[in-house]
Amino acid sequence: MRVIVIGGVAGGMSAATRLRRLDEHAEIIVVEQGDHVSFANCGLPYYVGGVIAERESLLLQTPDSLRARFALDVRTGAQAVAIDRDARVVSIRDMRTGALTREPYDHLVLATGATARDVFDAQPGAPVVSTLRTVDDVDRITLALADLPDAGRAVVVGGGFIGLEAVENLVHRGLAVTLVQQGAYPLSPLDVEMAALVVDELQAHGVDLRLRTSVESMDADGVHLDDGSTVAADIVIDARGVRPAASLAVDAGLATGPTGGIAVDALQRTSDPRIFAVGDGVEKVDAVSAEPTLVTMAGLANRHGRTAADAIAADAGLLDAHPADALPALGTAIVGVFDLAVAMTGWSEKRLRDAGRAHRVIHAHPADHAGYYPGAERLTMKLLVDPSTDLILGAQVVGRRGADKRIDVIATAMQAGLTASQLSRLELAYAPQFGSAKDPVNMLGYIADNAATGLTDGIQWHELEAAVAAGATVLDVRSAGEHEAGAIPGSVNISVDELRESLDRLPAGELIVHCQVGQRGHTAVRLLRQHGRAARNLDGGYLTWAAGTRMLAADRTLEKETV
Repeated sequence: MRVIVIGGVAGGMSAATRLRRLDEHAEIIVVEQGDHVSFANCGLPYYVGGVIAERESLLLQTPDSLRARFALDVRTGAQAVAIDRDARVVSIRDMRTGALTREPYDHLVLATGATARDVFDAQPGAPVVSTLRTVDDVDRITLALADLPDAGRAVVVGGGFIGLEAVENLVHRGLAVTLVQQGAYPLSPLDVEMAALVVDELQAHGVDLRLRTSVESMDADGVHLDDGSTVAADIVIDARGVRPAASLAVDAGLATGPTGGIAVDALQRTSDPRIFAVGDGVEKVDAVSAEPTLVTMAGLANRHGRTAADAIAADAGLLDAHPADALPALGTAIVGVFDLAVAMTGWSEKRLRDAGRAHRVIHAHPADHAGYYPGAERLTMKLLVDPSTDLILGAQVVGRRGADKRIDVIATAMQAGLTASQLSRLELAYAPQFGSAKDPVNMLGYIADNAATGLTDGIQWHELEAAVAAGATVLDVRSAGEHEAGAIPGSVNISVDELRESLDRLPAGELIVHCQVGQRGHTAVRLLRQHGRAARNLDGGYLTWAAGTRMLAADRTLEKETV
């Protein structure tokens, strides 16, 4: 059996090495356009910042090491230029000599990845411009940084995962950094009140945020933005996102989907049964909607490379069991933003609202471990729930510690089909320095269960203004000191501990109750409702309301997008 893998890194190398473990006798050729076939692309920004000190640490395998361990024929600097599906032949050009060879295959794996959406047109004397996706990019960037004066200036265009990692590491290198983001805030998959924490963190580290702007041109004077301003820059990192590198597949007549990615089945097989495709250039199935989607994650690429190898081995009669299908993608992700970890899985509230899909929203602000143990830090958590089934639709967690393991638990629960209420019954590890007897994930489950059973009605921060306009009164059940430190305009302050003795002082009509994070508010709502009062709890309390309204105040056009 002769198998050609086009593209290395995560998906391609996972397919090639898994296939070798299944078939010692197959001839496996890996064709890689770049000079490096296996490298830690997620570590590239941290080498730029000096966090990873040795460049060699990024190079996981070389052609020689892959040949020695896996007997792979790895050809770097080689570009697959055409696929003849009828003859089952790939045309490969040596990028150093220009020589063209034709290689036959029994099976073909496409791992062509993704490519930058656009390329900036720079004028003579303009700053150095680079993407941050390959080892060659890193070499270009570090060479440029080495020539900069002490007070170097950088512009990062695009506030996604790579953009934010670039910002952090350039600041770590001592550069003054401007982040240019076309949207209203960085990390657009987040909801606005969660993104407020990211904005705060960036500004606390001196990052110059230019939101709702884009680059028009660059020249010796700097980077010219569409708001008329110009930002001086020595180097520009282009992190505006990617698109599937599917041209080779398209030219070969393989089917693509509505996203532009290569269409595959659950075993990563394309419209040609002899050809498989994995990685960032491939469409996935969305776990929430079951619709085609693009998710560019290394974990998925690795798993799908394994799936393709298993399917090829099964075709050759080398596996007794049917290969496991690739599961729908949740899009689980995490990124560091200086001292914050920002994690997400599934859909956001904005995405659900834009799709017209019914949803329930839950916020919580628990400590990452027991509050009585030194060093506890607050987590900000958000859960999106289907109100008819109680299934989890998505989650977002932001905090200085503990966000990673909480998002992983929730993602696992989603994959397993657990309901939001069932999160309250998960048995999770507890010791005071690691968690709480009621883990933050359990707390989300308790809130979800209260909502699902109708024990407490909630209202979202962006719905408060309309409720007050309709005649509701905001009741702050925090202490007088907390109220004085910051309050919702027009709110009435009666501590939850004094509420029973103060029922006759409450104004008529509906009460929107809030505390700092929501827990005391829930207690107050239960008390009030059992005394015959109409009351709802402001979900996430004052902290969530303050974060969301602060973002709206900074960008009033967000109001139309949020409400």
